Amino acid sequence: MRVLSCIVTAHNLWLVFLAAFVCVSGGWITLNLLRRAEKTHGLQRGGWIFLTGVAAGASIWCTHFIAMLAYDVGAPVAFDPILTMASFLLAIAGCSGGFAITLSGMPKIAPELGGAVVGLAITSMHYTGMMAYHVDGIVDWDRTYVFASVVLSVMFAVLALNQAIRHPWHFAPLAALGFFVLAVVLLHFTAMTAVSVTPLATGAGIVDSYALQAMAVAVAGGGLLVIGTGVASYMIDERASRESIQKLQHMAMNDILTGMPNRGSFSDYLSSALEHAKEDGAKLAVIGIDLDRFKEINDLRGHKAGDQALKAIGRRLLRLVKDGEFVARVGGDEFAAAKRFEHQSELLDFVARLEKTLFEPIRIDDFETVTGASIGVAIYPDDGIDQERLISNADLAMYRAKADVGRAVCFYESKMDEAARARHTLAQDLRRAVELDQLDLHYQVQTSVQTGEICGYEVLLRWNHPERGAVPPSEFIPIAEESGTILVIGEWVLRNACRQAAAWSKPYKIAVNLSPVQFAHADLAKLIQSILIETGLSPSRLELEITESTIIADKTRTLHVLRQIRALGVTIAIDDFGTGYSSLDTLRSFPFDKIKLDRSFMNEVDNSIQAKAIVRAVLTLGKSLDIPVLAEGVETNHQLEILRVEGCDEAQGFFLGRPKPVGQIFEMGQMVEKELASPFSGRVPPQRMRRR
Repeated sequence: MRVLSCIVTAHNLWLVFLAAFVCVSGGWITLNLLRRAEKTHGLQRGGWIFLTGVAAGASIWCTHFIAMLAYDVGAPVAFDPILTMASFLLAIAGCSGGFAITLSGMPKIAPELGGAVVGLAITSMHYTGMMAYHVDGIVDWDRTYVFASVVLSVMFAVLALNQAIRHPWHFAPLAALGFFVLAVVLLHFTAMTAVSVTPLATGAGIVDSYALQAMAVAVAGGGLLVIGTGVASYMIDERASRESIQKLQHMAMNDILTGMPNRGSFSDYLSSALEHAKEDGAKLAVIGIDLDRFKEINDLRGHKAGDQALKAIGRRLLRLVKDGEFVARVGGDEFAAAKRFEHQSELLDFVARLEKTLFEPIRIDDFETVTGASIGVAIYPDDGIDQERLISNADLAMYRAKADVGRAVCFYESKMDEAARARHTLAQDLRRAVELDQLDLHYQVQTSVQTGEICGYEVLLRWNHPERGAVPPSEFIPIAEESGTILVIGEWVLRNACRQAAAWSKPYKIAVNLSPVQFAHADLAKLIQSILIETGLSPSRLELEITESTIIADKTRTLHVLRQIRALGVTIAIDDFGTGYSSLDTLRSFPFDKIKLDRSFMNEVDNSIQAKAIVRAVLTLGKSLDIPVLAEGVETNHQLEILRVEGCDEAQGFFLGRPKPVGQIFEMGQMVEKELASPFSGRVPPQRMRRR
């Protein structure tokens, strides 16, 4: 009651309210700056702590000074400028130190310890300020109230920083502000209650009350100006931080190259869209998109052209989307889309727009191309009720579309899932096939068309699955290439074929197919050399067959590896010739030792004038380049006669001999030689590490 009486009877209430306003405003700014400092580290945190200390010290000092001016002592007063300034600096230094301890995190009670330091700083500031307060009279102090003022200041400052840092409940920020104001206000007015002044008749004039009020307003203005500097710094930093966060969020959720939403953004959209679809009972289509000829652009025109193509596609896709539609780039040449719809026609319209956009020509400098795309569609809830299942099923449908040359869009069907599971199981079994000795080599004879003599054998891989029996190479070779198992299998084939051939009594050549994936081997030429040395097979007896697609995949590197292999004395044949899109360019790029004419031409040579003309043209080309030609797929005596008349060098096919294990090939080969040595009899004598 005595403190309250002191406030009401001994103070100018208008100035008391002004002091309270300064205290509340300064406290609010101080605690906001403290929260900002808490989020920073290192030197940046030190700067924010200092700024917080200045704001706190200025608000505490201004509150004290204005309240002192509000005190009506009834006697002349004066202020010592040095002690007054010292009290101001004490407030700033003490608060800065307290906040530094609070945010140090070293002891578990750091916030409370820092709060105690801030409370003592408020006390030191006040009593230093009182020492600067000179009054013409006798000053007496009530030590009980002095002690109470110190205790109250420290206690409420501890509570303030406890609430500000630990956030024990929802209203902690407001509680922290309240405790901070109480720490300042109770200290001041309890301390002022502790003092009593007996005026002396010294003849000095009493200071004009209006002058004191003007001084109080000036101090308040100065204090608010200092505090306002802190506010401005906080606002500028907050805006910069917000802009930085927004920029980082944009980078995290958008593709840097195209500016489209990325995989993370697509996942977030899909989660939200699925929730809405479940609530509304609407349908949601998830669409997987894979560009068909993007790799061709990269290989032929370089990565810069590939980037330009992706940017162009990204811009077109972003332009076509409407409300309820979403597109994103989720990988290198992979995109994804989503569409909310109620009627099937809405989805079909969206898919049609996607297909039209993806098949539009793209012009890059002086080059025009069409990337094309394979599009797979899965629908919620028909094809899945969660994000992972829908994306997986859309991918399955997309791969089905990619496998079907005749269509670009494929909708998911449940049987695709069954096929994918079966394929996955087969891939796992294939990884163990070498260890479990389930692989076997067969050989198919290659003969001279003119003399019937055996020229060599092509090595063909067979897989005897313990449950499924003989698995066709056309089924397991693609799986081996996709899974990377072809590297292990290819090395096994090469080593065993060379070892078996080295043991033959006659020096026949062997032809081994190389997969495009094998060219990813770190040093394929060195591997081949080590196998030849290990098995003792002469390099001249080994012929390696590659397809045109192998060269196109990475032309520069592939040709470099082929030159290294050829330098070993191994011959190189181009396989399936005539089925690629740049056959003549391939022949010009590398001096092949043999051309293998694709079997598709022999299948039609009996009845097709065009097929016969192509066969004749390839044979003529071989003679012009001095490269022998071997025709694959010879299945009738008439086909062999056509090749003989046209001057073909070698032939291979079921008519000449079916693939057989190594133990049977020489027995069958001798029969073939005898019968072919006489004018071509019509017998049908005796499959490849390729898809046959």
